Amino acid sequence: GYRVVLVGAGRIGAALANYPGFEARGFRIVAIYDADPSKVGLSIDGHEVRGVRRLEADLAAEPADIAVVGTPAAAAQDIAERLVRSGVRALLNFAPVALQVPPGVTVTNVNMALELEALSFALTRARA
Repeated sequence: GYRVVLVGAGRIGAALANYPGFEARGFRIVAIYDADPSKVGLSIDGHEVRGVRRLEADLAAEPADIAVVGTPAAAAQDIAERLVRSGVRALLNFAPVALQVPPGVTVTNVNMALELEALSFALTRARA
């Protein structure tokens, strides 16, 4: 299976951590990180939220295949660079910003506003 880390323990991170379908498909969330001291130490679906300062040390000890970036836009590029330097080669990006990554690293962007626009376009065409 694939080892997944979540960076950002806000609404999106918490929803993903609690989503039951990942394990069945071979994705195992191994750690959740956040920069907000009020979130560090909280438990989400049995995972203690870790301080983002631990990211590099943890990934050196326990490598991950995939990282989910659920941080605010301003922090996303820095987090992406730290993840890539730590050996992560695939990023699922929920931050509303285009991440710059080196060749050999794959980024998939999840833009909910764009998806809703696509649905509204489909609805508009269906009514025409």
